[in-house]
Amino acid sequence: LAFVAAHILATAIGVTGTVLVVVGGAVFGLLWGTLWSLIGATLGAIAAFILARTLLHDWAVRRFGHRPLFQKINKIARADALPCVLMVRFAPISPFNLVNFLFGLTKVPLSAYALGTFIGIIPGTMAYTWLGVTGLEALRGDGTRSLLLCLSLLALLSALPLLLKRCQRV
Repeated sequence: LAFVAAHILATAIGVTGTVLVVVGGAVFGLLWGTLWSLIGATLGAIAAFILARTLLHDWAVRRFGHRPLFQKINKIARADALPCVLMVRFAPISPFNLVNFLFGLTKVPLSAYALGTFIGIIPGTMAYTWLGVTGLEALRGDGTRSLLLCLSLLALLSALPLLLKRCQRV
């Protein structure tokens, strides 16, 4: 409960939760560490979304609402909310905390945002949780091979958007 609460608070106020995800893997293992991190990060993302929607949405509309880009983003966010959130969440280079607040400034419905966030962060959360598991194993002298495999997977996840963009050009 304390771990999930720490995740929620950190995410809601914009503190990166990556360290918490890694610690969750080391403390709770892959399955439970992933689950607790998913719950905490998703609830924290929802809290940040609601904060931005409540405190900043009207200001953003007044300040940027007349701009074509803002109008286009809102149109896409409203029409294709879940695919839009999933696309951003599956990209591991998207700054998680900034995205939480930015989606709150759009017309994305909370339900699509919450579901898209939960599903979309599963691969990255699992990978960073596994880093905690394999890192602890390596510290104990049990398995540097697993740690190297995990780090390779994280590098691949990070490079995936660049690889996909390159494939689109070909």
